[in-house]
Amino acid sequence: MSHDECEFPVVNSNRDEIKTMFEATKTIAVLGLSPDESKDSNKVARYLQSVGFKVVPVYPKTDTDILGEKVYKSLADIPFEIDMANIFRKPAALDPIADACIARGDIKFFWAQKGIVNNEAASRAKDAGMKVVQNACTMVEHRSLFS
Repeated sequence: MSHDECEFPVVNSNRDEIKTMFEATKTIAVLGLSPDESKDSNKVARYLQSVGFKVVPVYPKTDTDILGEKVYKSLADIPFEIDMANIFRKPAALDPIADACIARGDIKFFWAQKGIVNNEAASRAKDAGMKVVQNACTMVEHRSLFS
């Protein structure tokens, strides 16, 4: 299937699994974290920081800190453990991102934000032992579970 078409997420976690994911997460790499405060990626990352998560920006277009954190060009460049990859990228980008998550070996949770689905990439991540969420917002889900 072309990743330009709308895909229904067939690989996904349920609410109990999502709650457990948040409880087991300390550090979140946010892929596609824009420095633009009006963008959803920035708003969501700010929320995640505000509730105690360490947010690690992955954004290859800038060397300037985002939300007071050092920016990394790729997942492979991050020199410390990451619990969750929170992805704000087009569905086709999930293929190489899943491969990068698998190559790191430390990422437990593969989360594609609202509107982002790539079942092939999600299946690879799941087969490698990660819990997967697709087409859901980390901020919305966290608020509904913990507020």
